[in-house]
Amino acid sequence: MADSRLFKILYYLLDKGRATASELAEKFEVSQRTVYRDVEALSGAGIPVYAEPGRKGGICLLRGFTLDRAAFSREERQEVLAAVQGIAATGYSGKETLAKLSAVFQADMENWLEVDFSRWGNSGSDKEKFEGLKTAVIQHRETEIVYESSYGQRSRRTIQPLKLCYKDAAWYVKTFCLERQDFRVFRLNRIVSQKVTGRVFVPQPYPEPDSAFQPTCQRISLLFAKEAAYRVYDGFDETQMERRENGDILARAEMPVDAWLIGYLLSFGTLVEVVEPKYLKKILAGEAKKIYEKNKP
Repeated sequence: MADSRLFKILYYLLDKGRATASELAEKFEVSQRTVYRDVEALSGAGIPVYAEPGRKGGICLLRGFTLDRAAFSREERQEVLAAVQGIAATGYSGKETLAKLSAVFQADMENWLEVDFSRWGNSGSDKEKFEGLKTAVIQHRETEIVYESSYGQRSRRTIQPLKLCYKDAAWYVKTFCLERQDFRVFRLNRIVSQKVTGRVFVPQPYPEPDSAFQPTCQRISLLFAKEAAYRVYDGFDETQMERRENGDILARAEMPVDAWLIGYLLSFGTLVEVVEPKYLKKILAGEAKKIYEKNKP
């Protein structure tokens, strides 16, 4: 406990520059006598800490002193701080760690990253869902979910959440499913409801390569009208696009041909044409016909 307090005092002084004994005593809930003993202990360990008398005095560190930061370049220090801030932005309680590292590196870290897991118009359930699953992963707790598959089938599952993954603008959770007795991947926004239970499990290593997380992909070519160009950039990288003289865009990529892709292409209406594969053109035409038949006047 005393060792932990010594480090905290050191971090505090690195961050603030100086502090009075009463200030440190109040912050760390010890007597001023204990504070002075801690200062002596730090000094005895080779830390250049000393007490300045007078009204503006206090307990200080020798000007220019830093803690083992010489091994890092300025760029490396900024990268470490940015990494910790990135983790903190995902909901991990890393603010204290970030403050300590900022003090150690004598660097101010701008708040450059904000992560919002919710969809537009969502009331906050997406973030609650993420927080619940994060807790389940960290604490190894079985979770009961109701899941809506891409085929519109709803099922109840009991899962052992192993890892949260972000892929192609969507969050997934890698799990061991007790109903299927096998590893499964679930997309977070298709989890209708969830309940983190009090049952603790022993996590199993998720198999690699992750075949369940990497569906079979097909080479597809799509021709988008220029009016849809702004949306094409949402789904494709610029290296996958070829802009025609008339402004149309030919996009080529390796993608799984599944219900999501069909829905995505249908959302473009007449502004997209399937170049290849031919069977995808037939599927799209068939789905469009079903929509017409259901909605014709």
